[in-house]
Amino acid sequence: MQTFAHGAATWGVECPRRPSPVAGVTMAGFHVPDLDALRIVPHPAVTLLLEFGDGTPVLDCATGQQRRGSLVAGPGFGTGGAVRARGVDVACVQVRLSPVIARAVLGVPPADLDGAVVPLDDLWGREASRIRERLANVSSWQERFALTDLLLARRYEAGPPVDPEVAWAWHRIVAGHGLTRIDGLADEVGWSRKRLWSRFRSQLGLPPKRAAKLVRFDHAAHRLVAGEGAARVAADTGYADQSHLHRDVRALTGATPATVAGEPFLAVDDMAWPTRGKAAVPQPHHS
Repeated sequence: MQTFAHGAATWGVECPRRPSPVAGVTMAGFHVPDLDALRIVPHPAVTLLLEFGDGTPVLDCATGQQRRGSLVAGPGFGTGGAVRARGVDVACVQVRLSPVIARAVLGVPPADLDGAVVPLDDLWGREASRIRERLANVSSWQERFALTDLLLARRYEAGPPVDPEVAWAWHRIVAGHGLTRIDGLADEVGWSRKRLWSRFRSQLGLPPKRAAKLVRFDHAAHRLVAGEGAARVAADTGYADQSHLHRDVRALTGATPATVAGEPFLAVDDMAWPTRGKAAVPQPHHS
């Protein structure tokens, strides 16, 4: 297990030795002895938190609600910067699901999450308790990753796929770091704009422009974390100017670009998800 140090906090971080057999699944393992008011930064994926062991993560939501245990969060969860995670002796497998496969894995469309967080028990019932017990009963992180992969693969195979046109539009947005011309996607797949927007929203959980905004922000935020200046990041990632970047970051995180650059939620990514990068873009399907 690697060690991620941020300020006075030290986290244990583990990565799978091989990619998931399910395309669109990435995961990492975390052991955090003392998780103290971690700001949740919006991400374009669906996040699945599988906790186990004696500690329990707690999410303090903007509404004043608290969520505990294993959780599922929709794309963009944490927008506004008011969601915090905390806990003592937290151990979990964190899974990032591409919205393209999330409906099949979760059993409900990501649109039903509406950018919020829900207890996994509400979606999976007894199966959520079973996976928690199995993760706690094995002795290594690689075994935990293998168990998680088996569960996700089984659910994915049994679940409904999204339309190939919708999947292609999503991959185009991701590959373009959110700079793809959104209004042209419908023409490229041979659908009307209304049809693509409706299917995209219902199947992936957010409209195309919102998806592009989150993907662009995620790309810009990680460049800020890497130490690049805000003016350079704004110019290279499609913002009109540095003020535009500042407004977007503030709206999504409640913080300035300089503050976001130091957020451990983002800083740990290069260790936990070292293969972050461009997704392959399939050819469009016409129907």
